[in-house]
Amino acid sequence: MAVKLRLRRDGRRHYAFFHLVAADSRAPRDGAFIEKLGYYNPNTNPAQVQLNSDRILYWLQQGAQPTETVRALLSREGILLRLHLWRKGKSPEEIESAYQHWKAQKPR
Repeated sequence: MAVKLRLRRDGRRHYAFFHLVAADSRAPRDGAFIEKLGYYNPNTNPAQVQLNSDRILYWLQQGAQPTETVRALLSREGILLRLHLWRKGKSPEEIESAYQHWKAQKPR
C-alpha cells in the first residue's frame, strides 16, 4: 500500500480548513485515512499550522510521500530538515541543535 501525506478538506463552503493526514494513495481526497497528523488553517493571518512532527517523521521514514503542498508546509516548519539530518546519520542531539539554529535564523 502506497501511503501519501496529504491535505483533507474540512470546513464550510468558502471557508476551507485542512487536516494533514496519512492516507492510502488510492483513497479519495476526503475519504478514508490512516492517521491525522495535524491541521492547516489558511483563513487566519498568518495561517495556523499545527503538526505532530514525531508522527510525520515516522511516516516519512517509512516511505510515505508528501504531496507538493504538504512538502512546502513541512519544509516551512523544519520537518524536512530533521528528516534530512536523520538520513545523514546525525544523532538526535545534533539534529535538535541544527533545528534550533535554523529556527533562530529563519525570518519571521
